[in-house]
Amino acid sequence: MKVAVVGATGLVGTVMLKVLEERNFPMTELIPVASEKSVGKKIMYKGKEFPIVSMETAIQLRPDIALFSAGGSTSLENAPKFAAVGTTVIDNSSAWRMDETKKLVVPEVNAKVLTKEDKIIANPNCSTIQMVVALQPLHEKYKIKRVVVSTYQSVTGTGVKAVDQLMNERKGIDGPKAYPYEIDLNVLPHIDVFQDNGYTKEEMKMIKETNKIMGDDHIKVTATTVRIPVMGGHSESVNVEFENDFDLSELRSILENAPGIIVVDDVANLKYPMPKDAHQRDEVFVGRLRRDESQPNTLNMWIVADNLRKGAATNAVQIAEYLVEKALV
Repeated sequence: MKVAVVGATGLVGTVMLKVLEERNFPMTELIPVASEKSVGKKIMYKGKEFPIVSMETAIQLRPDIALFSAGGSTSLENAPKFAAVGTTVIDNSSAWRMDETKKLVVPEVNAKVLTKEDKIIANPNCSTIQMVVALQPLHEKYKIKRVVVSTYQSVTGTGVKAVDQLMNERKGIDGPKAYPYEIDLNVLPHIDVFQDNGYTKEEMKMIKETNKIMGDDHIKVTATTVRIPVMGGHSESVNVEFENDFDLSELRSILENAPGIIVVDDVANLKYPMPKDAHQRDEVFVGRLRRDESQPNTLNMWIVADNLRKGAATNAVQIAEYLVEKALV
């Protein structure tokens, strides 16, 4: 099992390598890939050094799986080249997510859609991933009509430059900016670019991807995505309207028994999910479970996950694990 990690020196690529090592992914050869300026440099994996190679070299090596986290344009150009030599690509960019010929996968929700013929598989947007993990078991039981989500997203979702901006601002240092305004002691209701309808691209990703992953275009979704000065994970306030009424204790039990979810919901003892507790964890944390008393059959909940792990690297590795387990590669 030869595995390429494309974008191995980036924020998500580094976490992908860490997750592969932690989960002891069954590979015989690691092929780290990065930009030309990084070729020849070494990365560490399981106590051994591996030289970074170029995209062309990696394609010639015909890996079984290529985990991509190198941006949309890189993926659009190179994922088909890997696929052409028989590699199964799992891509973390937005390049292929809404392509009707490509699967968009969160293993806890829809891994069963995958086949041997899927050579380019899309990894969803980080904020969508954690939300659908919590929504799916509830949809199966109560059937979701509408979702209203507001996000509180970590600067790590933007990348190293954004982390540096936040830290520089805290120290009073003037440096490169990832955002158009200060992020420290501030909140930006603006993630990605604004669209003609007034929504941002991030908001439209959450809307469209939720329908595609859950396989139900009847679920209505509206989103407001917000960047806040934290690291460790994304948080979401989610209001869910169901077709059928629910018993809150039964609903809590469903979430507690669903794969990939940890319920932290004990307000009497001030227990609820926070980004600092989700940091470097692979699970999706759910809490603040309560009825929306303003209308029937409606739930409020709070969802938190590490956006670099479950929101990106871990989800991609879990897809790879499923492919191996089901002999699809």
